[in-house]
Amino acid sequence: MIRIATLADTRAVEAEMPLERRWTARSLHEQLAETAGRFPDRPAISFQLKSGPGDRALTLTWAEFKAEVTRLANLLRRLGVGPGDSVAYVLPNGLEAPAALLAGATAGVVTPVNPLLSPDAMAGILREVGAKVVISLCPFPKSDVANTVAAALAEAPGVDYLLEVDLGRYLAPPLGWVARFLGKRPAHRHAAKVLDLRREMARERSDALDFAETFDDRFCARFHTGGTTGLPKIAQHRARGILYNGWCGSFYMFTEADVLMCPLPMFHVLGAYPILMSCLTSGAQLVMVTPQGYRGEGVFDSFWKLIERWKVSFLITVPTAAARLMRVKVNADVSTLRLAISGSAAMPVELFNRFEAATGVRVLEGYGMTEATCLVSINPPFGERKIGSVGLPFAYTDLRILRCDGAGRVTKVCGVDESGEICVRGPGVNTDVYADPEKNRGMLTEDGFLRTGDLGRLDADGYLWITGRAKDLIIRGGHNIDPAQIEEALMRHPDVTFVGAIGQPDAHSGEVPAVYVELAPGASATPEELLRFASDHVAEHAAVPKHLEVLPELPKTAIGKIFKPELRRRAIARVYGEALAAAGRPETVVEVAEDRRLGLVAVLAPGPGGPDDAGVAAVLDSFLTPWRWQGAEH
Repeated sequence: MIRIATLADTRAVEAEMPLERRWTARSLHEQLAETAGRFPDRPAISFQLKSGPGDRALTLTWAEFKAEVTRLANLLRRLGVGPGDSVAYVLPNGLEAPAALLAGATAGVVTPVNPLLSPDAMAGILREVGAKVVISLCPFPKSDVANTVAAALAEAPGVDYLLEVDLGRYLAPPLGWVARFLGKRPAHRHAAKVLDLRREMARERSDALDFAETFDDRFCARFHTGGTTGLPKIAQHRARGILYNGWCGSFYMFTEADVLMCPLPMFHVLGAYPILMSCLTSGAQLVMVTPQGYRGEGVFDSFWKLIERWKVSFLITVPTAAARLMRVKVNADVSTLRLAISGSAAMPVELFNRFEAATGVRVLEGYGMTEATCLVSINPPFGERKIGSVGLPFAYTDLRILRCDGAGRVTKVCGVDESGEICVRGPGVNTDVYADPEKNRGMLTEDGFLRTGDLGRLDADGYLWITGRAKDLIIRGGHNIDPAQIEEALMRHPDVTFVGAIGQPDAHSGEVPAVYVELAPGASATPEELLRFASDHVAEHAAVPKHLEVLPELPKTAIGKIFKPELRRRAIARVYGEALAAAGRPETVVEVAEDRRLGLVAVLAPGPGGPDDAGVAAVLDSFLTPWRWQGAEH
């Protein structure tokens, strides 16, 4: 086997044989059956409800995990789910989430849904995918998931069945019984028939599927995007692209002897594909801790002891989690840990250096996206690692840096170290990227490259460097400012843990830079001090922030990305509120809402005299962000 260290090695792997010969499975269930046949008694998936290094945990072998998935797939088919029908799961981490992913993709089309979404957003996704069955939690103490799902189902009448999961089984008796008793049944009423998941699964056979799979490489999964730049979209995935993620993991680095700790959610592609599917293909063990993963109570405090307990060899992380771990002393034997893999967002170089100095663990950064069925590139485990780069494209994946016009037509193919839009073509890129055909317009170039919306460059060795997000660019009077340069500069301050730079509305320049900062515990840096620091360290004068605000905690997505739409909402509300007050206007900004057509819109409450369109327009129409009256039609 070629150990990939350079782009030439990647091309040699591609020339060795076509991708179709790299694995034999035609579906996720076939891949599971192959791995269970090779390693029936090896541990497949482990989960502990609580975060302590000595807390109770449950482990399934590969043979046991295959039996669980097979039972659940048979149950879903019994409930009427066919190859084109949608199964949604709204689950935190646990043994049920990966089983639901594979079984749902086997019986029908699986749609993982973030349990932290609002009922309205959740219902919107369920309606868009036409979910027939939803798998979620029964009432459980300290969890509002059951109530949220019930409220969503009341707005999604097409769902026929709700299969409930009892987290109490992860607690030793009698705690599990008490937890079930204390859980409050949701007040919301819906039409879906409620069934106990494990009771129903016990009625199904576990040795084989009751139905014949179709192997036409249909869409078998739909994931909603994280929504870091706007409302979520529904991306579609085929088995080929999902299996490709698993092959990449097993070919590049994982074997059946490895243990991967992934405190990331199974409703996000990073946890579901590069991690779970890599284990599914290689036979490695997946360890999940607490339903909330990194967000679980006590996880960070116990983190290094958990590494020791499970003898973890690969740590999967994201930059925000890595920053949080820098506050925790390495207080355990972590000698089994070989590598840390970071994704979801670019890791600031300063954080990169801090993490490696504190842990002694080598970090490899990679890049992927939901629309590409995740994996795109990684720093090669056996080659040169370029800090700040997201590495070389995976084998059988092509990268180009392009510039396109407003209609999506390619106007230029960029050369070495020339910045443009990152475009990718590979096994996970589908013609129909999104379930909604309207959203697919302009997504692909004429020769099939997916336009990612991310900005970057390729160096002379073929390494990809992400330089920004097209929607994140701050456009000040026609001048493009990359927020990364502001964030990188402020991350050098010893009191700073997280930074989010955005463009705030400006009546003269369209946008000017604003930055939001989260400090380390006990730190005392003031906004004035941090603004002076930024002025001294941001290289481009136009990029120096015009506003800096310290927040107790920056808003983040479930995967740990800084949630910039919320920062933009804060900035718009503040700027518009200040502009109205300065003009002596009585109107107030009650919220900044998202409109599918217009984007973010400031919603105003009128003054005592009622709506005054002309008066408000005289103040706010010099800004680019639209506004409307409270209660007006969207």
